[in-house]
Amino acid sequence: MSSPGSALTLILTHEHTDFDALGSMLAAAKLFPHAVPVLPRLMNRNLEAFLAEFAEMLPFVRQEDLAKRRIDQVILVDTQSAQPVRGMGPQTAVRIIDHHPPRELAPGWSYSGDGTGATTTLLVEQMLEKGLAVSPLEATVLLLGMYDVPGSLASAATPTRALRAAAWL
Repeated sequence: MSSPGSALTLILTHEHTDFDALGSMLAAAKLFPHAVPVLPRLMNRNLEAFLAEFAEMLPFVRQEDLAKRRIDQVILVDTQSAQPVRGMGPQTAVRIIDHHPPRELAPGWSYSGDGTGATTTLLVEQMLEKGLAVSPLEATVLLLGMYDVPGSLASAATPTRALRAAAWL
């Protein structure tokens, strides 16, 4: 992690977090290893049960455990609005990675993504391109994220690219 007093890069997602949001945060943490993935305060019941069992084996940090530091950048996944976190300010750059169509962005914010079905799929594709390794638990979280939004990886509507990413995992 960063040295005391240095600025942080955080990975954030929406409240009432689902598995696509969690999978997206995990994938972003693999792609941006300098960034800290921070769990939102509110999560869906299934996700809370999953994290009760496996949180210690995953890189997520709770907001109350964050060091008091200036936040230089936020990588915002599976959403386009951020709940403020202590240390964020108007100078905080925000990079959005999302499967929803882009909305009007605030100054200093950028967007990448498309409507592939799940944000996790977009990020897993980038991991595949970079040849990043994943553990069995990480692969499980990522697959749950890819499954969560469409509710299936076996329907005729499942994009081929999602199937390719799932096969890689």
